[in-house]
Amino acid sequence: MSTRLYRTVFRAPARIRQPSESQLDEAIAQNDTGNDLRRAGQLHEAEQHYRNALRHWPDCPEFHANLADTLEALGRLDEAEAAYRNAIRFNPELHEARFNLSLLLLSQGRYIDAWPLYEARGPLFQEHGTLPFPKWAGEALSGKSLLLLPEQGYGDTIQFVRYAALLKALGVAQLTVACKPELGPLLRTVEGIDTVVTDPNELRMHDYWESLTSLPRHFGTTPQSIPARIPYVGVYTQRMDRWKARLPDSPLRVGLVWKGNPGHENDAARSLPHFATLAPLLSVDGVSFVSLQTGDAELEVAASGNHQHVVCLGKDIHDFADTAAIVAQLNLVIAVDTAIVHLTGALGVACWLMLPKSGVDWRWHRAGAQSSWYPQDMYVFRQMSGGWPEQIASIRSALDEIAHARRQG
Repeated sequence: MSTRLYRTVFRAPARIRQPSESQLDEAIAQNDTGNDLRRAGQLHEAEQHYRNALRHWPDCPEFHANLADTLEALGRLDEAEAAYRNAIRFNPELHEARFNLSLLLLSQGRYIDAWPLYEARGPLFQEHGTLPFPKWAGEALSGKSLLLLPEQGYGDTIQFVRYAALLKALGVAQLTVACKPELGPLLRTVEGIDTVVTDPNELRMHDYWESLTSLPRHFGTTPQSIPARIPYVGVYTQRMDRWKARLPDSPLRVGLVWKGNPGHENDAARSLPHFATLAPLLSVDGVSFVSLQTGDAELEVAASGNHQHVVCLGKDIHDFADTAAIVAQLNLVIAVDTAIVHLTGALGVACWLMLPKSGVDWRWHRAGAQSSWYPQDMYVFRQMSGGWPEQIASIRSALDEIAHARRQG
């Protein structure tokens, strides 16, 4: 950001000490260089420039926030937390710093400290607009109507819709969930939901509304108290029957998902570069593979020359209820971090989650092979220094053991 634009956009709170003109120019120049270096992946160099910027302007909250982002990317979490808190101290209304600090805390399992800060995402995303009835602030819900609104991606909706049954237990008379059409049929199977609305024009008045992703804060959720009654989504029998004929007749059926939403900010890190990366799995004896991938990515199967090893269903999958009907008839799903992981976990089907080395989403925490959100049936494979090939080799070894046991049994 140029000095002129920075002066125009940034309005420092009155309590923040302003530097001299020359100090301000140098501070902005150092910060701009730090931004360029961070975008280029040169994190250590970026850190030094942010620290230089802070020497010229120690009270600038944005500089502290930029330093915090860089330190977190470097894995120096205690220093990152301190830098985020400095940014918030100098400007409590710096929503991005509050939100990013919440993600850091959530990734460490420090949920109680994180949930209030997590609310800072509201001004950042602005997904809900203005509604003619109040946001739920913890009032008694007995006999009341409550509208739950989606936020962020499909996976977030699937993850947090588990709270519907807890809300009904509080006496909610009418619980409505708004969602995108692709999720509508699936969410109609969730216990506690009275109405699912997929067209915003059909929304009616309610006593309150709330975001699905704010529900953990209301219930004081910790990693130990996550509602984990699984499965909490259902499957339509008619869809099960329709897909059954398309599935391979095999004692070990494994679903594959190798790419997520290309519009996600971390897609380059969390998606595999190509289906061919999974090729070592395809030679495991006694396993039949099913592609759950939709969109153009499924074309990579044929391009890899491995189409004879994989049943591709993506072009005929219309919504998440279709995917659920397929997944429910599989023994295992191997997937990168996408909404399919949440669907598989919510169904109680075994899932092996492939995580990237960096940019891991908060809900999978910083370490460990288990998931607090899907504790029974999910195993987390974390990427090490060898990248995706090393991770795929570990998965192949584990899959081979299972397949061997099936053949022996």
